Amino acid sequence: MRPARSNANRRRSTLGGGLSYSGGMPLLAATTVRPARRVCGRVQPPGDKSISHRYALLAALADGPSTFGRFAPGADCASTLRCLAALGVQVTDARAQDGTRTVCVVGRGRGGFRSPAGPLDAGNSGTTMRLLAGLLAAHPLIVTLTGDESLRRRPMRRVIEPLTLMGARIESHDGRAPLTIHGGALRAIDYAPAVPSAQVKTAVLLAGLLAEGRTSVTEPAPTRDHTERALPAFGVAIEQAGHTVALQGGQRLHPAALDVPGDLSSAAFWMVAAAALPGSDVEIEDVGLNPSRTAFLPVLERFGARVDHQIQRTAGREPVGWVRVRGDRLRPVTIAPDEVPALIDELPALAALAACGGGLEVHGAAELRVKESDRIAALTAGLRALGAETVEYPDGFQVRGGALRGGTADAAGDHRLAMAFAVAALAASGPSVIAGADAVAVSYPGFFETLDRLRGESR
Repeated sequence: MRPARSNANRRRSTLGGGLSYSGGMPLLAATTVRPARRVCGRVQPPGDKSISHRYALLAALADGPSTFGRFAPGADCASTLRCLAALGVQVTDARAQDGTRTVCVVGRGRGGFRSPAGPLDAGNSGTTMRLLAGLLAAHPLIVTLTGDESLRRRPMRRVIEPLTLMGARIESHDGRAPLTIHGGALRAIDYAPAVPSAQVKTAVLLAGLLAEGRTSVTEPAPTRDHTERALPAFGVAIEQAGHTVALQGGQRLHPAALDVPGDLSSAAFWMVAAAALPGSDVEIEDVGLNPSRTAFLPVLERFGARVDHQIQRTAGREPVGWVRVRGDRLRPVTIAPDEVPALIDELPALAALAACGGGLEVHGAAELRVKESDRIAALTAGLRALGAETVEYPDGFQVRGGALRGGTADAAGDHRLAMAFAVAALAASGPSVIAGADAVAVSYPGFFETLDRLRGESR
């Protein structure tokens, strides 16, 4: 029997410009993970972070209230909601006892943002900053976007360049935040970014919604297509051909009622845990199976895991279903540069799997150096601290595992590294300390509670 969802004990709050948001989960600056023989059980991962950002931003442009079930619970999406509230968008958040959220966003229509009282704080969320920059560029406002120390180090020129070509004026600190956006009337462009980026694509399309004329983005390689799937759900007509997506400016958005699929990138850590420990059996329920996100699954099979999955329904044009992973003997895997764009968020999880046995070599992933941390340096250092053999390359890394002893791994403030080190620690011979474990709150506040449950169900 699949567990029923509880709607009891919902907690409601309205996010205003001066209010802060907390996911309501206890945070641990450091936590100890002990070895496990196997993990077993069913997991319903939190709502997809990428989709939740996009739904909230599109809803802010709609004429009226939109409602989203199972909205992502982490700090990143809370940053997006908080920024929208500061721009005059009414946001209401209801949380069930099991942690699932229903968020209502009352859109102000095209061009309806009001001037905020101060700078907008995107926290640690690069998605919030880049996508919101696209919307703000088309509003006749002067708004500053800032974030935490990590976000202020991350490059923003990729989004500044196309928005400037469209007519916005953006001041930055050598291409980094804070960004001061002088918005106004925009002109449509045909843009071809040099580096594939779903965030840049989305920022340009969001600006194009409010620009005059037809805006198009042609990518050098496909990236996740959540924006292309979300736009029609809000009544926006788009054109797609090959690697190009285009839309006509001036379209009005209607409200939507949508459920957010489970986040496959968050679920990847449980799939890796199952693949790493022979005898493990984990089923992921109600998870998004968008083809632009599922390249991770055949890579698990290349490692030697047994993987089954099935699409059961669609939600907001997103395929949703289940994935089952069972552990077996691990084999070494090489990730080619042309595979990297479709795996960029899952590479830390795959590195953790390689640390448990087999091995992994990756090239063409220099993008990892400008994520929440320098993920190449911090990932190889953390896995080495747990006992893996690692090599750091300018554009990638090599991991050889199978004899993890445990130790202390520093997550460097990066949520994906905290989860990767915790999963690798399951296969160690001794306990491991994950420093900066509280970083999981960015995307998966309940991660360690779920880890404990899967260990318990394997007994």
